[in-house]
Amino acid sequence: MAPSILLAFIVGYFTLLIFVAFLTSKKSSDNSAFFIANRNSKWYLVAFGMIGTALSGVTFISVPGQVGSLAGHQFEYFQFVLGNALGFIVVALVLLPLYYRLNLTSIYGYIEQRLGKVSYKTAAGIFLMSRTIGSAFRLYLVVIVLQKFIFDSYGVPFFATVLISLTLIWLYTYRGGLKTIIITDTLQTSFLVLSVLLTIYFICDSLDLGVVDAFETIKNSGYSKIFFLDDFAHNRFHVSKQLIGGMFVTIAMIGLDQDLMQKNLSCKNIGEAQKNMFTFTGIFVLINLFFLSVGALLYVYAQKNGIAIPTDAHGAVRTDFLFPEIALNHLSLIPAVVFMLGLTAATFATTDSALTALTTSFCVDFLGFDKKDDVNSAKSIRTRHYVHIAFSVLMFLTVILFNEVNNKAVVGAIFTVASYTYGPLLGLYAFGLLVKGRKLHENLVPVICLLSPAICYLLNLYSPSLLAGYVFDNELILVNGIITFLGLLCISKKIKYSI
Repeated sequence: MAPSILLAFIVGYFTLLIFVAFLTSKKSSDNSAFFIANRNSKWYLVAFGMIGTALSGVTFISVPGQVGSLAGHQFEYFQFVLGNALGFIVVALVLLPLYYRLNLTSIYGYIEQRLGKVSYKTAAGIFLMSRTIGSAFRLYLVVIVLQKFIFDSYGVPFFATVLISLTLIWLYTYRGGLKTIIITDTLQTSFLVLSVLLTIYFICDSLDLGVVDAFETIKNSGYSKIFFLDDFAHNRFHVSKQLIGGMFVTIAMIGLDQDLMQKNLSCKNIGEAQKNMFTFTGIFVLINLFFLSVGALLYVYAQKNGIAIPTDAHGAVRTDFLFPEIALNHLSLIPAVVFMLGLTAATFATTDSALTALTTSFCVDFLGFDKKDDVNSAKSIRTRHYVHIAFSVLMFLTVILFNEVNNKAVVGAIFTVASYTYGPLLGLYAFGLLVKGRKLHENLVPVICLLSPAICYLLNLYSPSLLAGYVFDNELILVNGIITFLGLLCISKKIKYSI
């Protein structure tokens, strides 16, 4: 596959996004449109567009890649996805009604009203750090693919590829923000869904498999085991760990995350927001099953054609590279283009949304835009532009750092980071929702939110020896939240009344 052809399609793709951004922002580009799309988004557009944001390039590459990894993943990720679905239901029934009742722009405004200003700033700061790290990992994944299969051919250095990517995202988000992203994410999710379905078709076609034959091939491939029920203590793939981890990672990374909740808060009312969430949940589960099926078919194809799992520059096996290797170097032109557009859509739908959410959180939570009478003044809009640029630069620097130090599968890295950084958010919200009649010693809240991840890190490191061989996985985020909750109880005192 000639790099020039792939580059031409990507240029055309971003030209389309920038044109859509121009159309959606020319009538309104003020802060109300940027932050919450004037609370006028159609729920079905939000539901569909959220698929691209929630999945990202990690799902697109790492999930199919790890199906055949030496660690024996197979379809174990689907256990985690089912846990995600339970988490989405909790978010729809518990958190969304709370956010709508308080008429929030930033969801961390609840913490300010319930626990106080220091707790509020702590929660918002955790989000800014967590989302920056998570989004940078996702962007890093797609950039290394673009670098390997396109820009290396032109001698373009890695940092320039990152800079180009972030500049393009900034160009189509800086004016319209969420109002633009609701539309562009719908477009990008369309490319994502179409690409995974077409990929299945092209691989099946190359293997001479019909629909029934493909199903049987996946079933008998040795990669399709979903439920892991043996050895609870030592097996991190155990179904209970994955369900619990999936549920609480979702509550934290979706329900307590400004990024995904910002889209929900742009709906007209709570009823539409909940319809959006329930519809999104069903599509999310189905699409992930398709991605796992792609993974099984990729390994079947690789075995049949003698294709080895690619390695990185250091000689380490990278299952992340198997999908792009087959799509770009072993299939025809159309599958290659479909793959690249799907990957680009998945990752940039996540990154553009994250930059908008980071900008919104900083402007509202730290600059107090929601408390200003002139929130849509020229000065406030100009400040928002500066903040948007600053977070783009921060994202750039973070991706460059990852390129220097990252040597593990991206999907594992993201959820490991999430287990440590989102856990304190679980504890803060749980304390606010469940504990009445107590007041926090607020100056100690940041200390608790730092100690909890540190304790979890040590617990994860030494759990085999401390807990009779028990090995943690994503359920560690629940432990993190519980430790934070207990720590907050220890620094609280009884009062005669509560908010």
